Amino acid sequence: MGREEQIEEREVLDSIFPEEITGWLVRPSVRHSTKGYPAMLRAVLIRPFVRCEIDVSDTEYRIAVKLNPPDDDNGDEETEPPTIILHVRYPDAYPDEAPILDLSPPPNAPVHPRFSVAADKEQLLKGLEDAIQENLGMAMVFTLVTTLTELAEQLMTERKEAAERVREEAQLAAEREENKKFHGTPVTPETFLKWRDDFMREMEEQRQREEEERLAELKKARVKEAPKLTGKQLWERGLAGKIEDEEEEPPTEQVERLKVAA
Repeated sequence: MGREEQIEEREVLDSIFPEEITGWLVRPSVRHSTKGYPAMLRAVLIRPFVRCEIDVSDTEYRIAVKLNPPDDDNGDEETEPPTIILHVRYPDAYPDEAPILDLSPPPNAPVHPRFSVAADKEQLLKGLEDAIQENLGMAMVFTLVTTLTELAEQLMTERKEAAERVREEAQLAAEREENKKFHGTPVTPETFLKWRDDFMREMEEQRQREEEERLAELKKARVKEAPKLTGKQLWERGLAGKIEDEEEEPPTEQVERLKVAA
């Protein structure tokens, strides 16, 4: 019973994934006998209108699962969307027993910024375990392909959103730094008391400087020499002749006069 279900499922998958599936199933009964023919020729006789490939085995095939990245995730138009190669092998008891699965990238696959088959393989295979258990006893490969696609695309979406959050946070941080230029220090009781103390100290220092300058000006005014009298002022005061006589006397005569007077 298991082998018949495997053949039936494979025929359905061939019709659903005509371009994506490789490793054709060799049916036990065909229109033309293929006994004794090489494997390549057997494939031609069985599927004459499809691209010929040598079977991996009667119970093993591969499906290319093409992913759709989230919107605007492929900024570079030359970057191809990622593809996963799903390897499927039927055990004898399938579908009552889980299929043997593996994942690999296509040959020479370009690097995608949000997805890597090698890095995400373990997580994706583990994500298929629940779907396998829920579908035991039934053909499940189509369901597994759908689940695998959803898991991989969800990974890319989450990574895109995480990258956007990082960019947004960096932008907000830059804006906050820029806005600091337009905002003063928030006023708190502590900052107000500090400002008041600084202001009072500055005002006291300014008052002291002004007082020192005022005293200095007063001191200069006291020691300033008396203005020199004009000739008219000297004559009016009766000092003109006396000052002239004193200026004409030799210093020695003035000294003698001082001695006599003493």
